[in-house]
Amino acid sequence: MTDRLERVKACLNGGRSKADHPAVPVTPAELAAAAAAAVGAGAEAVHIHPRRSDTAESVLPHDIGAAVAAVRDTCPGIAIGVSTGLWITGDRAARQAAIARWRDLPAASRPDFASVNVSEPGAAPLLDALDVAGISAEAGVWSAADAQAVSQISPARGWLRILVEIIGVTAADATVQADRIMRQLDASGVRSPRLLHGEGQTCWPLIRYAGRLGLATRIGLEDTLTGPDGDAVSGNAELTSLALAAWADAAALR
Repeated sequence: MTDRLERVKACLNGGRSKADHPAVPVTPAELAAAAAAAVGAGAEAVHIHPRRSDTAESVLPHDIGAAVAAVRDTCPGIAIGVSTGLWITGDRAARQAAIARWRDLPAASRPDFASVNVSEPGAAPLLDALDVAGISAEAGVWSAADAQAVSQISPARGWLRILVEIIGVTAADATVQADRIMRQLDASGVRSPRLLHGEGQTCWPLIRYAGRLGLATRIGLEDTLTGPDGDAVSGNAELTSLALAAWADAAALR
């Protein structure tokens, strides 16, 4: 496994269901197949939201372990990440207790990294639990306030990367908000690698902006269900190919 990420990470499912798009992967086998296809299309890492048997998102160790092991089997050497979003449990204590048990997972079933939203309560003890488990952490940074906060807490091994996540703004405002956050990261002395991405209407403008800035980005059915021109897509592999092309075209303008 390598943490090297220069261009695109595939975010395969998020909280979406097959009602959103028939290619949304839910089961471990579906996640494994989708991950292999995205990696084949050029993804350098994958981010997944494992599910319970009823398809609800889960941070329980057996659900995390089953999904990670399946993806690792089809994508050897590729870093696999998961979410720790508080909405998954709806309860800070339940989340902490579940993630503390990730340390007991066999190495082949343990995530390589996990995203931690610094605006959510309980981020600091969550980082401690990930450290104990030997799992790297990405910081989910949604605002300039988050960018300031991320300089004040950190996993023992340091942040793997900073996810500059632009949500809740228009496409026209996406790069303005991204610049505001990144200026605050600079001012706060945060030097960890950065990944820039958006969701929905901000997804494709920010993939292109990431390319212009030489930053990594991400793509997948978690973030968008359409291509850069609004066209329907077949799934994560096609999105990955389209994102790499858009990123490279923008990078050529640097």
